[in-house]
Amino acid sequence: MRLVSQLSTEGRSRLTSLVVAFGIAAGLLWAQMPDGPGRQETRKLCSDCHELARSLSLRQDRDGWKTTINKMISLGAQGTEQEFAAVVDYLSANYAAATLPHLNLNRATAIELESRLSLRRSQAAAVIEYRTKHGPFKSIEDLKKVPGIDPVKIDVKKDILEF
Repeated sequence: MRLVSQLSTEGRSRLTSLVVAFGIAAGLLWAQMPDGPGRQETRKLCSDCHELARSLSLRQDRDGWKTTINKMISLGAQGTEQEFAAVVDYLSANYAAATLPHLNLNRATAIELESRLSLRRSQAAAVIEYRTKHGPFKSIEDLKKVPGIDPVKIDVKKDILEF
C-alpha cells in the first residue's frame, strides 16, 4: 500500500485502470467457460495458484488432465477429492484434445513439456536449458541426459515424442 501512495496521480490512475482491465478480462474468461458440472470447482481450484487462462489453454485427454491435477495436488493445490474429480470431469468434457499431436522436443515450450511429459516446472526449464547449450535432441537417449529427468517417465511417453 505504501508503494501505491508514492505513485503520482497519473501512476495511480494507470494502476487502477490495469486492475480494472484485469478484472474485466477474468470475468470474460469466466463467462466464456461452458456451463456444466465442475465449472465452479474448476474456476476455484485452478485460479488459486495461477491465472485461469493458463489452466484452460491446455488441451488434453482425460489421462492428461488427471496427470495435471495430480501434479497440482503434489504442488500444494487444496481441495477435496470430489472437487478434484469434478475438475477432471469438467476439463475432460470441455477442454479435451481430440488427438494430441506428437511433441517435438526441439520446439516444445516449457508449458508443453510440463503438461505433455508431466514434468515439474524446474525440469521443463532444465530441458530447455540443456537444448540451448547442447543443440537439438536427436534421440530419446539425448533427453535422458538432462540432469534431474526421470528416465522411466520419459520411457512412458516415448510414443508421443519426435525430434
